Amino acid sequence: MASPITVQPNLLLERILTIEIVRVTERAAVSAARLRGRGQEKAADQAAVDAMRRELNKLPIDGTVVIGEGELDEAPMLFIGEQVGNKSGPKVDIAVDPLEGTTLCAKNMPGSIATLAMAEEGTLLHAPDVYMDKIAIGPGYPKGTIDLDAPPEQNILNLARAKGVKPDGITAILLDRPRHADTIAAVRKTGASVTLITDGDVAGVIHCAEPKTGIDIYLGIGGAPEGVLAAAALRCIGGQMQCRLVLDTDERRERAEKMGIKDPRKKYEIEDMVRGDCLFAATGVTDGPMLSGVKFAKGVIETETVVMRSVTGTVRRVQAEHRQFDKFHLD
Repeated sequence: MASPITVQPNLLLERILTIEIVRVTERAAVSAARLRGRGQEKAADQAAVDAMRRELNKLPIDGTVVIGEGELDEAPMLFIGEQVGNKSGPKVDIAVDPLEGTTLCAKNMPGSIATLAMAEEGTLLHAPDVYMDKIAIGPGYPKGTIDLDAPPEQNILNLARAKGVKPDGITAILLDRPRHADTIAAVRKTGASVTLITDGDVAGVIHCAEPKTGIDIYLGIGGAPEGVLAAAALRCIGGQMQCRLVLDTDERRERAEKMGIKDPRKKYEIEDMVRGDCLFAATGVTDGPMLSGVKFAKGVIETETVVMRSVTGTVRRVQAEHRQFDKFHLD
């Protein structure tokens, strides 16, 4: 009998990058897309979770979910601490958002995605499901161009200077929330424009690193799990990001402490949230500026996925046609 082949961890990560990790987000996206526009947020989220869990458990990894679905809103979860994979490969940390933009999917609005990040064991920040204050820009700017603790208008002016434009040449993206009213006013006062999104701040951060979107800077408070996923993407494609957990109650501070957060006021850079080699993948559920949504046609399902790896800086776009659609849905 032939000896079993031993696969080095980095080679295995490369294989996951090119094939398996794409399949995980594809299956989650297709399962959620079947419920687009039906107004069933939890059902769509559950479908994405079930599909992602099923595919993760087929992977040749010994994985632990360190960033899971939101427990605060009682969403269906790939829960923090859950073990996934078939245990035949390297130990890895996994961050998931099987359906970012559940409301977008339920209303069939642009920008809903299925997303996942994978990294070497012990290299992803174990962030509790709380809010996180964030600021991010794309690659190509001097370090220190932005500062989470600076006023929004100062960050806009600094970025405009670094980009070589006037402030009216800058576009900021924020979640459309009442808590951001003062920030939006401060940004507009500089002459910069504002793009508001209803959901999807992982994609919102990534937009800063994609020239075709016209977005220069992300500002505001969103979810901490989404912050770690966005940091994984920027780790792969470049950019700057600073974040701080919003631990404004005793319960949240205690939960963060149990997860190993020693300094509740710590300002996190990308390297603090994602260290070492990491992978990031996202598949479109609904059409959006970053990815096309799932397309259902007679005998075929079409998907678009972006998959990245930090150690190589490689970004691949995978446009797939799935023809065995009954098997695709059921296995």
